[in-house]
Amino acid sequence: MPDWDSLESLILVAGHAVPYRMDHLHHDRGWFLKDFQSGDGPLYREHVERAVREAANDPASLLVFSGGQTDERAGPRGEAQGYWLIADYHGWYGAPEVARRATTEEFSLDSLHNLLYGLCRFRECTGRYPHQVTAIGWGFKHERFRLHAEALRFPTGRFHYIGVNEPAGLDAARHFEALRTADFRSDPYGASAALASKRAARNPFRRQHGYLASCPELAALLLHTGPELYAGPSPWLE
Repeated sequence: MPDWDSLESLILVAGHAVPYRMDHLHHDRGWFLKDFQSGDGPLYREHVERAVREAANDPASLLVFSGGQTDERAGPRGEAQGYWLIADYHGWYGAPEVARRATTEEFSLDSLHNLLYGLCRFRECTGRYPHQVTAIGWGFKHERFRLHAEALRFPTGRFHYIGVNEPAGLDAARHFEALRTADFRSDPYGASAALASKRAARNPFRRQHGYLASCPELAALLLHTGPELYAGPSPWLE
């Protein structure tokens, strides 16, 4: 069993797609992609590499690849597992010790889940919640993750976001991102039909997390639907 009891920081990678050919990751044909993700497959590799390098520079960090089994074509292979395998395929980019501090979170269905469930996964692995969180992903998603951290009442001074790169269709991505960010501003916990339906569409295998049992101190937050911001106790504020 890994010795994770002393780890203090979470490095979180939000998954976007499932890879299936490690020898073709530099082409879209190595990935299960949606039409709007054309050209993005090779760019996801850079998220993985940056995350590993950040973890290598922080020996007190747990690296969590986050993302569920979101694509029916991929079967039970999930985003998080796929990203972990990318890092492993590339020899952990010259930092093999990071593999001993890396795990997956396999139930997330959107960016809010990435952050909230990433915190839960850290708790499962270490027995505590992280003092600091660094999230890694697309540059244009910085504001959305800031909103999520605010909704979870995670201290802003201890939350950092690294935008690694931008998708091939950046203009279209920014347009739809503005719509999604507006959705989360009015519905911070994604309880509305619009956001809930998007999650359902990304859960073809009807998977359910077990964080209510493994993180009982977060039960109220996990069940909170808003739209008012959660005002209950949060372990990272204690």
